[in-house]
Amino acid sequence: METFDIAIIGSGPAGMTAGLYAARAGLNAAIFERISPGGQLAQTEHLENYPGFPQGSGGFELAWSMHEQATNFGVKTITEEVTAVDFTQNPKLLTTAFGEYLAKSVVVATGARPRKLGIAREEELQGRGVSYCATCDGNFFRGKKVAVVGGGNTAVADAIYLSRICEKVYLIHRRDQLRATAIYHDRLKAIENIEFVWDSVVTELHDENGALSGVTVKNVKTEEQKQLDIAGLFVAVGTQPNTEFLQGALDLDETGYIVADETGKTAIPGVYAAGDVRTKQLRQVVTAVADGALCAEEAAEYLSE
Repeated sequence: METFDIAIIGSGPAGMTAGLYAARAGLNAAIFERISPGGQLAQTEHLENYPGFPQGSGGFELAWSMHEQATNFGVKTITEEVTAVDFTQNPKLLTTAFGEYLAKSVVVATGARPRKLGIAREEELQGRGVSYCATCDGNFFRGKKVAVVGGGNTAVADAIYLSRICEKVYLIHRRDQLRATAIYHDRLKAIENIEFVWDSVVTELHDENGALSGVTVKNVKTEEQKQLDIAGLFVAVGTQPNTEFLQGALDLDETGYIVADETGKTAIPGVYAAGDVRTKQLRQVVTAVADGALCAEEAAEYLSE
């Protein structure tokens, strides 16, 4: 059974940075990732607020550059999903569908996934008009009417992106003002084919021949309901952490995020949490990268002791 100095679970910006810093510190590092590097970053069309890119950067391109950089310093990538862990022993035990691995220290950087609306037929119509990634699926709705649910930066960025390829975009938000960063507000006002649906939530999904054909929205203040005829519904109402595989191995907060301090330390020595998966105020690429660097440095110190 192979033993690593540090095993990093997840290859988003936090995980890849942790790998980079660990390898540069002379540690035998491995990143476990079930699909491809980048996490949510790889699904982001355009990133404007990552320092060093005056014109912004494509999310996939930035993610792949991070992956190449970590690989160049000797980080090993294992394309297997970690399904269970045992942090009670030393070295720690990681289990995948294909085998078991040992690691003297572990960084959990599994990120978070889009939160669902939790309404009837949502699962049934996923991939048939209901989507959680505008940049992945938006092109399927070119020239059609669509809606975005949410009021944060992701929802607004999705609406702006879709407005360029769709006939009309409804932006549905349960409040009467957006939570998105102020810079987005002026941009929205200048886009003629975006229509706001304030103080409203989606209550029903309608289909025709198995594909989404419309939604019912309810005004939370007046209780008034109306139907929007759309071909695509893009859900951007936040995220939920990918922590189910931990099965009680680490302390989680009430929403499922790993309890860890600003250096990434958890309650278990040698185990760290980095990026969107840990308790924190701001979940952005730049904070994920910082988390990864801190965790790798803390792990190196732990191993030296």
